[in-house]
This record gives sequence, structure tokens and C-alpha cells, in this order.
Amino acid sequence: MSDWDTVTVIGQKARVGGGGPRETVARTAGQLNAARRAGAVVGTEKKYGSTNVKSNPEGQRLTKLDATDEVVAVKKVDGSVGKAIQAARQEKKFTQKDLATKINEKPQVINDYEAGRAVPNQQLLGKLERALGVKLRGKNIGEPLFAKKK
Repeated sequence: MSDWDTVTVIGQKARVGGGGPRETVARTAGQLNAARRAGAVVGTEKKYGSTNVKSNPEGQRLTKLDATDEVVAVKKVDGSVGKAIQAARQEKKFTQKDLATKINEKPQVINDYEAGRAVPNQQLLGKLERALGVKLRGKNIGEPLFAKKK
């Protein structure tokens, strides 16, 4: 018999005679033991990842975001922060370029923060606070970072 003449049938009709016993799933240990006693062919597979117990909530939020069609605006720096940066910079007689060099950033970044176009970065805001000596996060924005003790 040559391979040219054989036909492979996939699906329900692939069983010999088309009838035969159907594959069943044993859900309990009792059903599994009964199948073993009857001499049936038994294959066990462990299924993983069926529940969402320890999932990342950030992933769920992103999935929900993907499902929506509306465009969500990215959070920008508050205008009061930009004004506080500009006022503190001018008080110390720094140009935007001087301040950028002092904190190892590009002058465009300082420009974006002062104009309120930048996406807030806590690490960068911390650098700006230390360089200018002014609070830029939380309450009391624009006040001295280290108040003089009485």
C-alpha cells in the first residue's frame, strides 16, 4: 500500500466505524477510578491558570482601557507647579538651560514643566525641588523646601 492512496480523516468520522466510545472527562476521583477499573484508556492533564486570583490590577485596567473607544487625556503637570518652578528659577537667576544642566536634563523638559505640558515624573520633580529649594509636590506648592527654624 502506498502513501498516495491513504486518506486521513479528521474529526468525528475519524473513529473506526464512525461510532466508538466518545472521549469523556472524569471530573472526580471516583469517575477516574471507575474508568481505570473498566480498562478504559486514561490520560490525566493538569490545567493551569483557570482563575484570576493573583492577577495584576494594572493589566486589568489596561484591558478595560483597550476595550473602550474613547480617548483618555494624559495627566499633565498643574499650572501652579509650572509657575512655582518659573518663579523659583528666576529668583535664583537661572535660565532654563542653567537649571536643566544642574539637574542633568534637557532645556526642553524644563520648558514643558513650566508651560504645564509635561507628564509628571516624581523623580524629576524631586530633582527640581532640591535644585530650586521649593516644594513642587503635595500641599504648599511654591513654599521653601526647608523652612528656616525660629
